[in-house]
Amino acid sequence: MYAIETAGLTHHFSPADRVLNDISLRVPEGSIYGFLGPNGAGKTTTLRLVLGLLRQQHGSIEIFGMPLRRNRMEILRRVGSSIESPSIYAHLTARENLKLWQIVFRCPATRIDEVLQLVGLAHTGSKRAGQFSLGMKQRLSIAVALLHDPPLLILDEPTNGLDPHGILEMRDLLIALNRDHGTTILVSSHLLSEIERLVTHAGIIRRGTMLFQGPFAELAEKRKAVTIIDTSDNDRAFAAINEAGFEVRREQEKLLVPDSLPPDISRINRLLVQMGIDVHQIAPGGNDLEKIFLDLIGDSKW
Repeated sequence: MYAIETAGLTHHFSPADRVLNDISLRVPEGSIYGFLGPNGAGKTTTLRLVLGLLRQQHGSIEIFGMPLRRNRMEILRRVGSSIESPSIYAHLTARENLKLWQIVFRCPATRIDEVLQLVGLAHTGSKRAGQFSLGMKQRLSIAVALLHDPPLLILDEPTNGLDPHGILEMRDLLIALNRDHGTTILVSSHLLSEIERLVTHAGIIRRGTMLFQGPFAELAEKRKAVTIIDTSDNDRAFAAINEAGFEVRREQEKLLVPDSLPPDISRINRLLVQMGIDVHQIAPGGNDLEKIFLDLIGDSKW
């Protein structure tokens, strides 16, 4: 079953400005779904439509199997979200911020201590939110989103502006929420490298069109296995490997032999040594996921 399912979702801000084109988003229950694409691809517009923050124009949106148009309030009671800037009051402490939202959500006061502990802000005491680091502000925003214990969490670029340590902490927090509490998480990002260790499923969008959707393992399978070879004379080595009947290509001053079996690599190594060519490196390799992502979304102009 899908926690979120859209079909034919199309949106434009003017007749000449279509920002989404036939988006069919499917977020499985219990998953961590990475919604990926460059800035301006349509990620935030899609999330705002899913949350009912924009008027739905064309297509359908179902959350928890219910149409959003007819069940908006019931659905939103079960959804936590953080879209764009964190929703916090800078002059209040973390606890005071959560106390205000606890009244709005009408949830037990005990949830305040629970979520402060969960996001790692229980120690902040009387420190005002305006004095928090960006990472702490992001954590407080997530604490607000979690206060009413929603089974679905929607986060728009939660690692924006964070340093590497902050990104790692955010990733660990989201994994723990999913693992320990069963929370379904939809998280958008424009950088695959930030969340490739986080998500179970992924959707890639460019210019308002979905290019890929499915288990993240399917995206990872697009990596092509190669053997990287570096020698004292890559020109002679290239010719020798080619003449021996192996496919070989050059990349970044090294030689790449695709789909290589161990006996073939042993044969190549033996051949090069017999020719008096020193072999500096023979190692497995392949396209990294960032390159696959960039290949999918096209050139650097997006």
